[in-house]
Amino acid sequence: MTTLRAARSTDAGKVGAILSEFVQTTAWMPRLHSGAEDIAHAGQLIAAGLVTVAEQKGKIVGFIATDGQDLDALYVAETARRAGVGETLLTHVRSQQDRIELWTFQANTPAQQFYLKHGFVEVTRTDGVGNDEGLPDIRYSWQRKAQ
Repeated sequence: MTTLRAARSTDAGKVGAILSEFVQTTAWMPRLHSGAEDIAHAGQLIAAGLVTVAEQKGKIVGFIATDGQDLDALYVAETARRAGVGETLLTHVRSQQDRIELWTFQANTPAQQFYLKHGFVEVTRTDGVGNDEGLPDIRYSWQRKAQ
């Protein structure tokens, strides 16, 4: 069972480690930051109140960072992927917003499939000149349907 809660400052190490793990296990993703920098970045997101973590048996297995309608990050630990953790986090955020916008890399086909499956639509594609990684990316948007 997955439970969600607001991240605490003491979660920065675990959240940063999940982010680092994604970079380390993704061949197309350039390593721009050290593990310590990933933890510091996680700490900043947490301090700003933007992070919700997913736990299973008391262990953090994923997180989502949102700033209003902007979904800044959604990562799941490798051992917990494809088990509904990402969907649980996304459902939580969608319950609080009428619209969500996000970017994902064009090379990240699993993320694209995930977002399309959950009702997001492609807004635009870029050549990557505007992001730190320099990788082509896609802007997605989700809008709650009128009832």
